[in-house]
Amino acid sequence: MSDWVGWLATAAFASSYFFKSATALRRVQAVAAVLWIAYGVMLQAFPVIASNVIIAVLAIFSAARKPRVVEG
Repeated sequence: MSDWVGWLATAAFASSYFFKSATALRRVQAVAAVLWIAYGVMLQAFPVIASNVIIAVLAIFSAARKPRVVEG
């Protein structure tokens, strides 16, 4: 079962590169990070869990913030 979660996380992360919208890319990366967290829990792999908690939080916050308007 854990192998399937790992492969699903890999597929979700890889698919994020096909999104043109930065917000969509970060949302998909956040979902992939959550899947990696689940995978890490199944394997009891603390480095996988810790690194993906950081990635998920950063992806969620960066997807939620309003884009800056560059004047020029």
